Amino acid sequence: MAIEINKEVSAGTVEQRMVYESGNEMAAYAAHQINYHVMGYFPISPSTEVAQFLDLMKANGQHDIKLIPADGEHGSAGICYGAATAGGRVFNATSANGYLYMLEQMPVQSGTRFPMVMNLVCRSVSGPLNIHGDHSDLYYALNTGWPILMSRDPQAVYDMNIMAIKLAEDPEVRLPVIVASDGYFTSHQKRRVQTFAHKSDVHAFIGEQPKQFPHVLDRNNPITVGPYMNEPDYINNCYQQSEAMYRAGGVFDRIRQEYKELTGRDYPILDLYRMEDAEVAVFLMNSSSEIIKDVVDQLREQGIKAGSIAPNMIRPFPAQEIAEALKNVKAVTVGDRADSYGAHGGNMSLEIKAALFTAGYTDTLVVSRVYGLGGKDFYAEDGHAFFRMAMDAVEAGKVEVPFDYHGHTAGDPNKKPQRVIEPMKYEDLNTGLITVNKDEATGQLKVKVPPIRQLTKKPKRLAPGHGACPGCGIFSGLELFFKGIEGDIVALFHTGCAMVVTTGYPYSSHKATYIHNLFQSGAATLSGVVEMFWERKRRGELDHLNLPADFTFVMITGDGGMDIGMGPAIGAALRNHKMIILEYDNEGYMNTGAQLSYSTPLGHRTSTSNVGKHQGGKLFHHKDTPQIMAATNIPYVFTGSESLPQDMLKKAAKAQYYAQNEGLVYGKILITCPLNWLSEEQIGQTLIDEAVNSCFFPMYEIENGVTTITYNPEDKNKRIPVGDWLKNMGKTKHLTRPEYAEALQSFENEVDRRWSRLKARHENPYL
Repeated sequence: MAIEINKEVSAGTVEQRMVYESGNEMAAYAAHQINYHVMGYFPISPSTEVAQFLDLMKANGQHDIKLIPADGEHGSAGICYGAATAGGRVFNATSANGYLYMLEQMPVQSGTRFPMVMNLVCRSVSGPLNIHGDHSDLYYALNTGWPILMSRDPQAVYDMNIMAIKLAEDPEVRLPVIVASDGYFTSHQKRRVQTFAHKSDVHAFIGEQPKQFPHVLDRNNPITVGPYMNEPDYINNCYQQSEAMYRAGGVFDRIRQEYKELTGRDYPILDLYRMEDAEVAVFLMNSSSEIIKDVVDQLREQGIKAGSIAPNMIRPFPAQEIAEALKNVKAVTVGDRADSYGAHGGNMSLEIKAALFTAGYTDTLVVSRVYGLGGKDFYAEDGHAFFRMAMDAVEAGKVEVPFDYHGHTAGDPNKKPQRVIEPMKYEDLNTGLITVNKDEATGQLKVKVPPIRQLTKKPKRLAPGHGACPGCGIFSGLELFFKGIEGDIVALFHTGCAMVVTTGYPYSSHKATYIHNLFQSGAATLSGVVEMFWERKRRGELDHLNLPADFTFVMITGDGGMDIGMGPAIGAALRNHKMIILEYDNEGYMNTGAQLSYSTPLGHRTSTSNVGKHQGGKLFHHKDTPQIMAATNIPYVFTGSESLPQDMLKKAAKAQYYAQNEGLVYGKILITCPLNWLSEEQIGQTLIDEAVNSCFFPMYEIENGVTTITYNPEDKNKRIPVGDWLKNMGKTKHLTRPEYAEALQSFENEVDRRWSRLKARHENPYL
């Protein structure tokens, strides 16, 4: 991460520098200055950049933080909790559904009182899927027992991160702390930011880590963490945690005053703007709260006594301070960037009403509006509308519409999405050119597939017009596989490149029935669909549909789906549902910005396994997913590639047979990704061929436990060194340089080891 430095700084007693960076960059910059012990992380937009920037700095030797790429957000939360119990300083960043996936861990950490700092880069919680900024994930955090600091701009992101660790470790608090910023509004927008010029000054401010508290690495003081508790101990524990949370407000107030003396920047619990004589006000959080100040100034010029309130901390909720700020205000509009469905208001509006009621200030009228969901921009015109609502309430002496949404549009039946592509005809999908028969004597499948040119008239299951990158291999690979599937399918797509670029509402590239669900839920979701199909069919409830043949159920997934979703996939395999799991492997989490996945090979460059003086790409070997799935004893496992189209067609036909007759099938196909492989798009096919011929991605199948290599490059005199494949990709060509000879040798040895074991299995059906 390059930091542009400028000498222009504000008053303070410590030397500072001016940089021009985004919120995510400043979260990472603060973390590297603090030099945390451990960060467990998993990429999710828009917080992913925090880990990326830290990894880049790590590669350049700028910090000593141990960065641990988890198998999912739940895993990252567990890593962080474990590291916290071991007595070190811990850091994390996440967003949206990633935060919800780790939500189970949040009360565990606060309830056992182990400090850490987590940046919640706020984003919409799906479904439907939306990756832009609002506060729907933040509102789930309100009841987890973590103090929550708010950051309206990149400067606040930096400052709050510095203060957060001091707050978390304070003996009166001892709680993990969230620093919340707005996804894309703050996380990606660059601003001028003042920073400590020297790490030593950061360390002097936050102080030495407290040594008096127990941790699990003290052999002279063994402890039990997270015991089972009955009453009255459990309620007493919760009471103590509650008291610590309320103390966090006073501790933060002390810390921010210390910080002001050092830097000249102040973060009082409430940011009050022209509230001293305000008669109407607007309450907003984070990025919108800066925009509303301009509106206040405009209204003041018109003689309207307007003011605005924005909290710098919402847990503990500053109820008394808010009540005092509003006691002379006639009406306030509270904008919530998330709804509390069914509660007649968003969380902030409900808590402000409660604060006023508790303080006895019941004359202030409160207008509640939900706004800005899914990244919808907040403009000055919206601010004027919010003030108009408050002024209308004053004029009427009551709030005519206490709760509503702002910025939505009414549905118009005339604009209902119309079907553009008619359903495909079964007769066109069932060509009769592909046959699969089981030899009852041997139990072997006999597959007959025609040359691929004879299947060109078979309808494509994906319409043209998707938004994939040029040269993306996903859809050519999927279409080739689907050519080998006869009849109707129901497809479930995990979140990922293939899903995102094909379903931009109100359009869809999918001509077959399509379902989307998240990584950790996809296999279980399709399992439910499959079992409902068979049960409704058994009960005769589908007879009226005159189904010509059974559906084939296919889950399409990528690297992320077989990392974060590996557990549910194994569960589905062990239950042996009649379905296909097809993974397109492009060696990374590409739709979130090319972070390493567990299928990324050793030494490969990604945005979270950078190459620099102190790091040479990914530090550990790639996951052998087909072998993992084969260990569940499902009927059929295969690998496939566009480099061998007839092989792929045969395997698709087998996969359909097994999925319709015996149980779950898993297949993995290698897909080129020119953008993130840093390769020319026109050599995509060549790269796939080389991956196969180097034996990095061998072609084989495992049929009822028996392994068969379906293409052996050694028998064809086509085997090439692994380096011949690596040198053609920007992400790996560094491995061919002398300084990375050891890593290249380790990678080659692992490829040889797996290939040798595969050949042994091919030769011996009992292996």
